[in-house]
Amino acid sequence: MQVVLSVEEMQNIADRLRKEGKRIGFVPTMGYLHEAHLSLVRNVKSRCDRVVVSIFVNPTQFGPGEDFERYPRDEEGDKAKLEREGVDFLFMPGKAEMYPPGYQTYVDVSEVSKGLCGEFRPRHFRGMATIVLKLFNVVKPHVAVFGEKDYQQLMVIKQMVKDLNLNIEIIPGTLMREEDGIAMSSRNTYLSPADRENARRIYRSLQKGKELFDSGERRVSSIVKTVEEVLRSKDGIVVQYVEIRDAETLEKIDRVNGLAVIAIAAMVGSVRLIDNMIIGRSEQ
Repeated sequence: MQVVLSVEEMQNIADRLRKEGKRIGFVPTMGYLHEAHLSLVRNVKSRCDRVVVSIFVNPTQFGPGEDFERYPRDEEGDKAKLEREGVDFLFMPGKAEMYPPGYQTYVDVSEVSKGLCGEFRPRHFRGMATIVLKLFNVVKPHVAVFGEKDYQQLMVIKQMVKDLNLNIEIIPGTLMREEDGIAMSSRNTYLSPADRENARRIYRSLQKGKELFDSGERRVSSIVKTVEEVLRSKDGIVVQYVEIRDAETLEKIDRVNGLAVIAIAAMVGSVRLIDNMIIGRSEQ
């Protein structure tokens, strides 16, 4: 695995690979890699000739008081994991490479970033879309994979790629869970044993919502009420939102008549966790 630190070198490598007719697959990350990240690497590896993974903790998607400074990092451990997965190139730029002095251009994907996490993290999607577009312009991939755990992020990226006519195939990666049901996340390392026990209710609440849907309930208000009852059944979780949205557009809906996503964000102790579950298929 070749470690690349500069934008210019990565662009030169990408140009060479494309000239050789190689299909480039890309997995952008912020590091502290776990099994869900590695599943994305395997996903893209099965589709492409060469795999690029980036590690960059992007400061512009963190708001005031968020965890940029303490975001978990494990550079050597990440390198070892990616080596074992057979990654070809690891792109690890510094802040000055991605945001040189005088930087002033940002990407705003206006509608799909509204509500949900966009309400509670108003700077997040602007910074995320900006860095993803910059990474696309550096790595020049044919295919990029993004996990479904960050569902609104995935939809923002899909919209950006569509709107800006980027010739990149965006592949969703399956949401992966730990043995106790908690969605895999680098932030899970912050959870105390008591917090972790409380966090398990998030997945249980999603399961209850899906069970109600599977039993025939289609009213969003009823399903949301059931999910919230599980979340609030004990102390330890502060709910930011429970919503059900159209899974393709993220538009608000009153009834589930097709593919929909139950989306949750909650504070468990000092840790903000997000999770979701897809429900429904087109009804004839």
